[in-house]
Amino acid sequence: MFKIDIPLKSVLDLTPEILRENNIKGLLMDLDNTLTTHDNPRPADGVTDWIALMKENGIRMVIVSNNHYERVKPFADMLGLECICEGRKPLSDGFNRAQKLMNIPFENLAVVGDQIYTDVLGAMLKPKVKCVYVYPIEFEKKGFLAFKRKIEGPFLPKKLYNGESAEKLMYKNRK
Repeated sequence: MFKIDIPLKSVLDLTPEILRENNIKGLLMDLDNTLTTHDNPRPADGVTDWIALMKENGIRMVIVSNNHYERVKPFADMLGLECICEGRKPLSDGFNRAQKLMNIPFENLAVVGDQIYTDVLGAMLKPKVKCVYVYPIEFEKKGFLAFKRKIEGPFLPKKLYNGESAEKLMYKNRK
């Protein structure tokens, strides 16, 4: 049903080795609950060092977010990344603009994000693009996003890329 090529616990688990194994040279990065929690102006612990590691290994990255310029641009600037705001995921427009910025063929790109109906579906709509699903940093407990998390549940990966069970991750912070 939903195609996830590389399921991981966290974006921090995405290594240059995994990217080389999968011939990925560029990342189309989600922002909220992938690089930080919702509305947090600072990267999650470890993200700044992870971005530096990716850059040292020649991995290009662009943040592609459905959020507004005022949220995305300052965050991207802090990390030294380019960004696409109001990317309209899962539609292809934001991914297409990011691909042009990076000038990397789609078959060498991966969408990285925490939501099935935006990030994963968006990657599926670009058949050559790989999908890296990362579990959200924090599961939302109320509102529309909490509802969306509930209906995503059956589609979450059962195993991580390293073969480890993802069952505990599927239910963390849901109570």
